[in-house]
Amino acid sequence: MTSASAPAPAAAPGVARPGHLMLDAEALYAELLRGVRTLREPHTHLAGVASGGAWLVQRLQRDLGLPGDAGVLSSAMHRDDFARRGLASSAQTTLPFDVNGADILVLDDVLYTGRTIRAVLNELFDYGRPARVRLAVLVDRGGRELPVAADFAAARVTLPATQSLALARTESGAFHFDVKEV
Repeated sequence: MTSASAPAPAAAPGVARPGHLMLDAEALYAELLRGVRTLREPHTHLAGVASGGAWLVQRLQRDLGLPGDAGVLSSAMHRDDFARRGLASSAQTTLPFDVNGADILVLDDVLYTGRTIRAVLNELFDYGRPARVRLAVLVDRGGRELPVAADFAAARVTLPATQSLALARTESGAFHFDVKEV
């Protein structure tokens, strides 16, 4: 397990400061792509959790040469912290496939407490009853509050509860991580 400490003065891009976590989001994406290839079966549908997971699934859909659009799942309506967070500016759920009897691979950027995945599963079951649902994530940072586990994680890291980790992307579509104090 790798851990990160509080932010220090900025260093040159791509240079790790002592005691700081350096995660190469593009390298982890390549590992996720490999993992998804092993998990995916011919009739598996991909659905990404808004927003980081939706970015991942859009790119995976293209890189795997899959026809059509991937699904997007919003956790907004099923969150247990809805009163505090409200409706974020996240995407709405879009599932361009029949959920009933489907094999669905849900993708997200960071798995932490498990609460977002719980909300997304509730949202998914509002659309029907899938035959199987699996989860693949770019980063599993531990800290689970609910019994949720990823079938595949490109990396496992440990961060203090005072830090958040989120996938970000440049205008050109390249991935990187934002680590912030919360």
